[in-house]
Amino acid sequence: MNNVDPSKVRRNRIYLLLIALVFAAPMIVAALLTSTGWQPGVKGNGLPITPQRNFADEHLQVKLENDQSWPWKDSEPRLTLIAIAGPDCATRCFDALTGLAKARVMLNNNQSRLRLLYLGAPPADATRLTAMKTFWALGNDVDNKLVDYRPTAPDSVSVILVESDGIALARYPAGFDGPGLLRDLRQVIK
Repeated sequence: MNNVDPSKVRRNRIYLLLIALVFAAPMIVAALLTSTGWQPGVKGNGLPITPQRNFADEHLQVKLENDQSWPWKDSEPRLTLIAIAGPDCATRCFDALTGLAKARVMLNNNQSRLRLLYLGAPPADATRLTAMKTFWALGNDVDNKLVDYRPTAPDSVSVILVESDGIALARYPAGFDGPGLLRDLRQVIK
């Protein structure tokens, strides 16, 4: 019968435990981080809408220029980006709207998954209005339920991102970061 050295058995068991710890440590760290609420790379540039709002359930009525109502619950899974203009939408406001339309185009194959809705008085310039109608659906908030999100500064625009079932995901106040909004759109629209 072979004599087994107890110190060698103990050393081999310690090596086995160390090898198991090398593989288990990342899972333990991930579980601890998740339980504390930390998640990598999920910080958005928009501000949360609190309390959470569902525009479809609230019956938020938006009348388009053709007198039809905006359908919050879409037939396809498409998000809605609502631009709410402040008083006197002019050059800066139009530039922000153009940047948002460009952001939609930069979604490439997924650009059909984002609808653009403009609420407020459109720019007075006929050329800008025609250009805007190429990308934006123009409408008005009938009951002024979005008045809290309307910027007060002249020639400014704020934005709300809405899920295809009518749930408002985030808001971007006037002066928002355009590239940051595009990053958020790319994370949400896949």
